[in-house]
Amino acid sequence: MSQLPPPVRTAQPRQEAPADNTVIAFRPASKKGRGARISIQGVAGSGKTWTSLSIAHGLAAGKKFAVVDTEHESASLYYGINGIEFDSCPMDRYDPRDLIKALDQAAAAGYSVIVIDSLTHFWKGPDGTLAQVEKAAGRFGGNSFAGWKDGTPLQNDMVDSLLSYPGHVIATMRSQTEWVLQENARGRREPVMVGMKAEQRKGIEYEFDVVAEMNVENRLRFLKSRCPALHQKAIDKPDGARDIAEPVLAWLRSTPAQ
Repeated sequence: MSQLPPPVRTAQPRQEAPADNTVIAFRPASKKGRGARISIQGVAGSGKTWTSLSIAHGLAAGKKFAVVDTEHESASLYYGINGIEFDSCPMDRYDPRDLIKALDQAAAAGYSVIVIDSLTHFWKGPDGTLAQVEKAAGRFGGNSFAGWKDGTPLQNDMVDSLLSYPGHVIATMRSQTEWVLQENARGRREPVMVGMKAEQRKGIEYEFDVVAEMNVENRLRFLKSRCPALHQKAIDKPDGARDIAEPVLAWLRSTPAQ
């Protein structure tokens, strides 16, 4: 039987990128002018809203900040406590494009800090991303894959607007909850409400510098932190301005040792 000759690997010619005027350059890395991106997730009553307002108060150095309120103006109940002042934008429909408009208006007004309480509504609330996907799927015979052709760009544009905001951004998110049996101080098992994961698109945590979760005892635990001072930390009943805003500002203002 005749043998086939050994295969010969032929190098493929390198494809050149289309000619354009894009300038690609490196520059010294810097945190100057960078705003923090912070998310807090938790179950009902865990303290998400109050903690986010307290953090915003610290980041804004006591000046007025902005709040996008999807929780029936619950944030306004904390107005004035500990000197906290803010302007509120109540919303009752949650099209991601509306949040983009709100962020644009806040930026134009010069707010150095904005709080979104909560980001969950723009995912699963009326007119949120999931509703937009369902609406688009209806045009394709209920094909949800086709619906995501509309939903994904909406979601991505909203996230890009959060990341490009010219200031600090704090977003709260509801957690999916479950009741589990845990042993109490008396050694008896009792039902306890726990948060499982944030109610937003999977992977949203990658977009934030600091990600924290809170439980019904108002204990905050950092799940992720690019700020070294907060890495893997847990705080009972945190003072947002002191315990979180201060180390975050110190981190953003720090410069490498010469």
